[in-house]
Amino acid sequence: MSLSEARFHDLVDAAQQAVEDIFDDSDLDLDLENSAGVLTVRFANGTQLILSRQEPIRQLWLAARSGGFHFDYDPASERWVCDSSDELLGEMLARITFEQSGESLEFDEL
Repeated sequence: MSLSEARFHDLVDAAQQAVEDIFDDSDLDLDLENSAGVLTVRFANGTQLILSRQEPIRQLWLAARSGGFHFDYDPASERWVCDSSDELLGEMLARITFEQSGESLEFDEL
Protein backbone atom coordinates (compact mmCIF):
# COMPACT_ATOMS: atom_id res chain seq x y z
CA MET A 1 0.00 0.00 0.00
CA SER A 2 1.41 3.36 -0.94
CA LEU A 3 1.47 6.31 1.40
CA SER A 4 -1.04 9.09 0.98
CA GLU A 5 0.47 12.45 0.11
CA ALA A 6 -0.46 13.89 3.52
CA ARG A 7 0.98 10.91 5.43
CA PHE A 8 4.16 11.05 3.35
CA HIS A 9 4.66 14.74 4.17
CA ASP A 10 3.96 14.13 7.87
CA LEU A 11 6.54 11.32 7.97
CA VAL A 12 9.21 13.34 6.17
CA ASP A 13 8.51 16.39 8.36
CA ALA A 14 8.89 14.24 11.48
CA ALA A 15 12.13 12.65 10.23
CA GLN A 16 13.64 16.00 9.27
CA GLN A 17 12.63 17.54 12.60
CA ALA A 18 14.17 14.62 14.51
CA VAL A 19 17.43 15.00 12.56
CA GLU A 20 17.41 18.75 13.14
CA ASP A 21 16.82 18.26 16.88
CA ILE A 22 19.68 15.74 17.18
CA PHE A 23 22.09 18.12 15.45
CA ASP A 24 20.78 21.09 17.49
CA ASP A 25 21.40 19.17 20.72
CA SER A 26 24.93 18.15 19.69
CA ASP A 27 28.13 20.10 20.26
CA LEU A 28 28.99 19.98 16.57
CA ASP A 29 29.93 23.19 14.81
CA LEU A 30 27.44 23.24 11.93
CA ASP A 31 24.74 25.21 10.17
CA LEU A 32 21.22 23.91 9.67
CA GLU A 33 18.79 25.16 7.08
CA ASN A 34 15.30 23.78 6.49
CA SER A 35 13.67 25.36 3.48
CA ALA A 36 10.94 24.13 1.13
CA GLY A 37 11.15 20.57 2.46
CA VAL A 38 14.93 20.34 2.14
CA LEU A 39 17.08 20.02 5.26
CA THR A 40 20.71 21.00 4.70
CA VAL A 41 23.38 20.30 7.32
CA ARG A 42 26.69 22.10 6.72
CA PHE A 43 29.62 20.86 8.78
CA ALA A 44 32.54 23.07 9.81
CA ASN A 45 34.80 21.35 7.25
CA GLY A 46 32.50 22.40 4.39
CA THR A 47 30.88 19.02 3.76
CA GLN A 48 27.10 18.73 3.71
CA LEU A 49 24.22 16.36 4.31
CA ILE A 50 21.02 17.09 2.44
CA LEU A 51 17.70 15.41 3.23
CA SER A 52 15.01 16.05 0.64
CA ARG A 53 11.57 14.70 -0.14
CA GLN A 54 10.76 13.16 -3.50
CA GLU A 55 7.00 13.44 -3.44
CA PRO A 56 6.06 11.76 -6.75
CA ILE A 57 7.79 8.52 -5.72
CA ARG A 58 7.22 8.92 -1.95
CA GLN A 59 10.91 8.69 -1.07
CA LEU A 60 13.25 10.52 1.26
CA TRP A 61 16.62 11.22 -0.36
CA LEU A 62 19.91 11.73 1.43
CA ALA A 63 22.86 13.34 -0.32
CA ALA A 64 26.27 13.12 1.34
CA ARG A 65 29.94 13.22 0.43
CA SER A 66 29.81 9.43 -0.06
CA GLY A 67 26.89 9.57 -2.50
CA GLY A 68 23.15 9.74 -2.84
CA PHE A 69 20.75 7.37 -1.10
CA HIS A 70 17.02 6.79 -1.50
CA PHE A 71 14.76 5.70 1.36
CA ASP A 72 11.32 4.13 1.35
CA TYR A 73 9.10 4.19 4.41
CA ASP A 74 8.43 0.73 5.84
CA PRO A 75 5.09 0.81 7.68
CA ALA A 76 5.80 -2.52 9.44
CA SER A 77 8.93 -1.26 11.19
CA GLU A 78 7.92 2.42 11.02
CA ARG A 79 11.39 3.25 9.70
CA TRP A 80 12.92 4.75 6.56
CA VAL A 81 14.91 2.02 4.78
CA CYS A 82 17.51 2.52 2.02
CA ASP A 83 16.22 0.98 -1.21
CA SER A 84 19.68 -0.25 -2.27
CA SER A 85 21.24 -1.49 0.98
CA ASP A 86 18.35 -1.97 3.46
CA GLU A 87 20.29 0.25 5.90
CA LEU A 88 18.06 2.28 8.20
CA LEU A 89 18.11 6.05 7.86
CA GLY A 90 19.31 6.48 11.45
CA GLU A 91 22.18 4.02 10.99
CA MET A 92 23.30 5.73 7.80
CA LEU A 93 23.05 9.21 9.31
CA ALA A 94 25.19 8.11 12.27
CA ARG A 95 27.81 6.61 9.95
CA ILE A 96 27.87 9.55 7.52
CA THR A 97 27.95 12.13 10.33
CA PHE A 98 30.99 10.36 11.76
CA GLU A 99 32.63 10.13 8.31
CA GLN A 100 32.07 13.82 7.61
CA SER A 101 32.57 15.36 11.06
CA GLY A 102 34.57 12.83 13.07
CA GLU A 103 31.88 12.94 15.79
CA SER A 104 29.52 10.18 16.86
CA LEU A 105 25.84 11.02 17.16
CA GLU A 106 22.93 8.68 17.83
CA PHE A 107 19.96 8.69 15.46
CA ASP A 108 18.25 5.73 17.11
CA GLU A 109 14.65 6.88 16.66
CA LEU A 110 14.95 7.13 12.88
